[in-house]
Amino acid sequence: MLLWPLVAVVGFCVLAVLVVVLGASSTARYEFERNQVRAARATAPAAGPQDAVTHSGAQRAPAAADGGQQPAAQRSAVGVAHHPAGRRLGEPASPPAWWLLDDTADAPGIRVVAGPFPDRIAAEWATFADDAPIGARVEHGVLRPDGTWVRRQQPAEQAWLVALGEQLDRLGDVWDELLTDDDALTTLVVEVAAALVEAGLPLHDCAGDGAAGGVCLSPGHGGVLVSWHQHERMGVEQVRGSALGSAVQSTMNVAVADLLSQLGFAVEAVGTSGCSLVTSAA
Repeated sequence: MLLWPLVAVVGFCVLAVLVVVLGASSTARYEFERNQVRAARATAPAAGPQDAVTHSGAQRAPAAADGGQQPAAQRSAVGVAHHPAGRRLGEPASPPAWWLLDDTADAPGIRVVAGPFPDRIAAEWATFADDAPIGARVEHGVLRPDGTWVRRQQPAEQAWLVALGEQLDRLGDVWDELLTDDDALTTLVVEVAAALVEAGLPLHDCAGDGAAGGVCLSPGHGGVLVSWHQHERMGVEQVRGSALGSAVQSTMNVAVADLLSQLGFAVEAVGTSGCSLVTSAA
């Protein structure tokens, strides 16, 4: 009966000795490899970093020497925009972006101060830099390879033109033969449509089969006829009754005419129909 406890004790001692031996072997191997790495680093040539600094300095020297020949716009631009939102000048021929410009200096032309910036807010922050010139302004454009700056349409303006184009597509087919680039009526209907959309009123989709309402624009004698078109639920199905539908129609016609009048358009009432004739733009 004393045999099994003795075997257990002997086995435990053997396993403990084996663990100690393996651990010591692993530690010795790690120390050996670490010493090899240290020796390799110690024997590496120390001239590498010095060569890198020398090459870097050699590359900077011509740029510094030519600094007097660079355009004033580029020479002064890279030193501005110390504000965290500011950025250095981008590579020439970069895509359209926001830039900080200064055209108040004695030198003719536009001087690029800093950029490009990802958005207008970041560019506005750059105007608070310590060495930003007084009167610097934020514009959207591109920097050409020759260093000249060219204005480009702002993203918000592009989005607005797309939205306005979608609204103008709702004009009825009667406009197709009347709209031309140099026609006064074309200019007027576009300006009326833009004013209405800016105020938050959509145009009625006269060219489609939609049930939604909106402002209906039709060609008139010497101008654009403007009237309100209700949703089919009120105008056709009369879900709220004919009397209330007529009252809403009259109210909206007056509201649209008053809106255009306040925006500076010349508006004339057309009989008792509730329509209005816009004869001139603001």
